[in-house]
Amino acid sequence: MRTPGFAELLEVIDRHARYDFETEIPGLKVVRSDYPTELGHWLYQPSFGVVARGEKQLMLAETAFDYRAGESLVCAADVPVTSQVTQASPEAPYLAIHLDIDPAVVADLLSQRGGLRPDVSTLPIAAVHTLPATLHDPLIRLLSLLDHPRDIEVMAPLIRREITWRLLHSDHGLPLSQLAFANGHAARIGRATAWIRGNFAAALDIPALAGMAGMSVPSFHRHFRAVTSMSPLQFQKRVRLQEARRDLPRADTVSAVAFAVGYESLSQFNRDYRRLFDLTPSEDAAQLRATLGTRFVPAGHSALA
Repeated sequence: MRTPGFAELLEVIDRHARYDFETEIPGLKVVRSDYPTELGHWLYQPSFGVVARGEKQLMLAETAFDYRAGESLVCAADVPVTSQVTQASPEAPYLAIHLDIDPAVVADLLSQRGGLRPDVSTLPIAAVHTLPATLHDPLIRLLSLLDHPRDIEVMAPLIRREITWRLLHSDHGLPLSQLAFANGHAARIGRATAWIRGNFAAALDIPALAGMAGMSVPSFHRHFRAVTSMSPLQFQKRVRLQEARRDLPRADTVSAVAFAVGYESLSQFNRDYRRLFDLTPSEDAAQLRATLGTRFVPAGHSALA
């Protein structure tokens, strides 16, 4: 049986790519952009992405990744990134997919594989490699589930598990493997970032977060910055602002959003928001609402994958 090639994967991505990115498969986004985008700010979770057409540049801390058609990226931690699509046109739109990776699945698969005990303290958080040919077929099958919604609940977890297995047997294997080792710095800090994501409106208790990571407070601060390039408070602020941007188009007032994400001062929220997104919340909300009725990515909003 012939293995599908990249051209067939590109065709399926093109068919399902959306300007609003979201799909019916949890954790899967299929991205389309007709034009180069402005610089966007994101918080990546453990994830896998593929550029099918066009190019983008992604900055993780001080490291730049030029990410082109036919290349894939694995990110093995919660990290803030800035990115922008650098090559796209209506005739040849930027196309990409972005798939969240479940650390529990990585750990389960590695326990079955056995024998792999890398020094996780020396592994990079993210890396770009040529997309392995072994992933063409499972990615096509995953995307094709969008044509058969009743199959998604049963089949998508199985295919996502297969994709993770294939990644572990590729050049992405070692960076991805650190998600499985509870004592690695990325995994320990990941427990804290997951708590912050899930409780972004709450006040931070740094000693409690350090205990969650199994570290002293000084060690926690040091390793948190090493993994995320931010302090815990800066990370929480980024999460709050990202959540606010998601809610603004549907909100009645800016103040309601600001207070819902944990800000106590509307003026501070406005300052922080403009500093990150280069627009006031009101300006951005109006632009985002207008964009919902069009097919284009809003200014300051960059394709995910």
